Amino acid sequence: MSQQDVVIVGGGIVGCVLAKGLSEQAGLSVTLVDASDLSNTASSSNTNSNFNPLTDTRVIALARRTVNELNAMGVGLAELAKQSQGKIEHIEVSDKGGIGLTNLSCSEFGINTFGQVVSLSALTHNVMSQSKQYEHIAPATVTHLARETDTTVVTLNNGSTINAKLLVIADGGRSSLAQQVGLTRHSDDYQQVAIIFNAHTSEPHYNKAYERFTENGPVAFLPFDSEINGHVAKGKGFSVVWTVAKEHAESLIQLSPEAFVNKLQQEFGYRQGQITAISELASYPLALSYTDALTAHRAVVVGNAAQALHPIAGQGFNLGLRDIITLVNTLKGVTDPGEFNLLSEYAAKRSKDRAATITLTDTLVRTFSNRHFPLVAARNLALTALNVMPAAKRAFVQQTTGYGRST
Repeated sequence: MSQQDVVIVGGGIVGCVLAKGLSEQAGLSVTLVDASDLSNTASSSNTNSNFNPLTDTRVIALARRTVNELNAMGVGLAELAKQSQGKIEHIEVSDKGGIGLTNLSCSEFGINTFGQVVSLSALTHNVMSQSKQYEHIAPATVTHLARETDTTVVTLNNGSTINAKLLVIADGGRSSLAQQVGLTRHSDDYQQVAIIFNAHTSEPHYNKAYERFTENGPVAFLPFDSEINGHVAKGKGFSVVWTVAKEHAESLIQLSPEAFVNKLQQEFGYRQGQITAISELASYPLALSYTDALTAHRAVVVGNAAQALHPIAGQGFNLGLRDIITLVNTLKGVTDPGEFNLLSEYAAKRSKDRAATITLTDTLVRTFSNRHFPLVAARNLALTALNVMPAAKRAFVQQTTGYGRST
């Protein structure tokens, strides 16, 4: 039986960064249990049953605080920035068919960027390729948990067992491990599907991101230079998340690339000129999912396993990383990372930020996915007001970049 301070279940980006932080900065002995077959080199999305984080096709926007925290943990992002030119310096938020419009520029707030857009696979590879002070077991899954007074015994499908003072559940919102330690999961289906892909445009992005709200849901364009059909975008590439009603998703996905681009162009407009190319499409259903608590006896839940959010405003991974940073800081220099008072301290530190971010995201979804006329008029007024009210702008930017008052 292996003896460890912490066992982390979940080998995605959240689990990898947490393992690095707890072993290198908190000085704890850590085992990371990863269900992924890292030898499987086929491209994957989070809907793939043979998911491999090193071939994940998704792209994420790291908020400014997330970038700063990752750099502080030794996860250098400079090389990734060179590969994709994904720095966000400007943001435009608009409502299709309305007059509401907000433009944000980082120079207004005395900062050099709102965040950085990165490939999840490149980021995960970056973390995994660095010197590791933790044990990484893959592929492996948990078959049994036994929590005792001073320890948690984790049994794996390869027959081995790990005796740890703390179990960290970081394997996403579809796992049953949170329920197995006594946490209740709540879920609210938004009846929407996110279609994700990369796109090239005829006009350069100049590090500008877009969030455009339509009758079916938001369309997000994030500056990200990718390769499509052998052509590399040089300042003219985007990662796109197109949210549509569930009943419309399948018909859109079945369109020819040309017809799909035409539909997308109608929704997004010509802010970037013509959409000249798109990559292969991937999709996943959208729901709000969260556990009623963050901790149980000798167990803590983080990242998407704790709360999975709608991609609107790009808050999900950034909220998960703040889970990681807080947990690492809470456990620095301790001898028993599963001690009750420590876990209670962690949960208290995360409660306000977690509640505020979930509320912000859920409110945006419900407000901007509704075509009821009074609400349309109200949100257009709100977007217009936000554009001319410096204090409101600053509060919005603080929360979405990770530096809100509740963090």
